[in-house]
Amino acid sequence: MTVDRDPFANPFPAADTDRRAIWEMLVERDITAFLAADWSMVADDFVEDAFLGIDGRKSVSPATWRLTFPTLADYREEWLRQARDFAATAFAEDPRQAIFRTTTLTDIEISGSAALARKMFDGAITKADGTRDVLKWQTLYYCRFHAGRWKICGFTGYLPNPMEEK
Repeated sequence: MTVDRDPFANPFPAADTDRRAIWEMLVERDITAFLAADWSMVADDFVEDAFLGIDGRKSVSPATWRLTFPTLADYREEWLRQARDFAATAFAEDPRQAIFRTTTLTDIEISGSAALARKMFDGAITKADGTRDVLKWQTLYYCRFHAGRWKICGFTGYLPNPMEEK
């Protein structure tokens, strides 16, 4: 018997405070801020001077990946553009519920003050016109325990989900 997971619930036990904090940052806070198109809600979740973002371009080949976000400012502009575009879209379902339903973050490796977290998107959101916006990619986040809490110092994102040779 398969038990459906509660997409809004943090999957880590209360005693696992580090993974719980990383999940809150990368899932709960990120989705809430994205839906509000409000960068200020996540601005403190980054180590700005160490940030680097790689765009995997939904390709399994690292030869095609690009250093699209060499600075946090570059990433912030793209994040805000995507959030505003999303906010301007009419949906046939609750977008918050849909994004949580399509998002999974259960794989977090921690070694000392560093962490690697794999956030996956696998699903779709139905638009008001009946079409579906497919969310099917994954991102590897590089995190550090910095200034008293977990923060993002970079990512390799927009990777295929699953990662298969084509």
